Amino acid sequence: MASLIAAQVVNGLMIGMLYALTAFGLSIIKGLLNVPNFAHGAFYAFGAYVCFAAHKVGLPFALALALSFVVPALLGVVIEKFGLTRLMQAPYLYQLLFLFGAALVMEQLIIIIWGAEGLSMSPPDVFQGAFDLGFTVVPRYLVFNGLMAGLTIVAVYLLIERTRFGSQIRAGIDKREMAQCLGVDIGRLITAGFGLGAGLAGFSGGLVLPLLGATATMGNDMMSIAFVVLVIGGLGSIYGAIAAGLLIGVIQSVSTVFVPAASTVLIYVVMVVTLMVRPQGLFGER
Repeated sequence: MASLIAAQVVNGLMIGMLYALTAFGLSIIKGLLNVPNFAHGAFYAFGAYVCFAAHKVGLPFALALALSFVVPALLGVVIEKFGLTRLMQAPYLYQLLFLFGAALVMEQLIIIIWGAEGLSMSPPDVFQGAFDLGFTVVPRYLVFNGLMAGLTIVAVYLLIERTRFGSQIRAGIDKREMAQCLGVDIGRLITAGFGLGAGLAGFSGGLVLPLLGATATMGNDMMSIAFVVLVIGGLGSIYGAIAAGLLIGVIQSVSTVFVPAASTVLIYVVMVVTLMVRPQGLFGER
């Protein structure tokens, strides 16, 4: 039993890194706009389909993954610049409805371009097979998935902590009025941050493609989990999204050993308990 639980913890950490990466982008957008991005799941699905299309035409998998970030990021910039920006002074509900509508449009575009049937793709040859850890066997691509998500999170963390752009993002999240007084172009910052968050969602979709395949509605489940991670970690807390993503991945994976039928419900129970005990989330301050 101990080895089985240890194996599930390893699997949970790998999947949790993917949850963390998706919620990381969602947290950046929520922190800058103070609006939950209802289109985040659609960007996730769009990234998976872009990765599939790029690989299908013969591009290397690495380039296909890169495009799964770039194309949703550019699409996010367009949506923010020509849509959300015009609604900044409008009531909060208008922005929510716009993002919800954008998600529906993107979902229908996927169906129009690629069809309603699901698509699948095998991992590259180098990631075929599995690693024998002694107490369990872990698919190579699952390990790559977790490591790549982790490296991406580290790269974005360094971007936010060590660069001028990152300091502006942190200032825009925590002290927007002060940042504006210091000459920071908040409009341009929000556009760039929205593009970054959308790109991270798309990249997550590209990574998960060889694991789960792609469907037009695949973003709905992931968006639900990303919001759970966001709430548990703390709304607007970038680092809370990472810790909560790993926590949810492990809880979901380990619970399949004891209560497989309730493994998905359990993460929502954790969210409810967190809100009751610490409404601002584990790492939230407000």
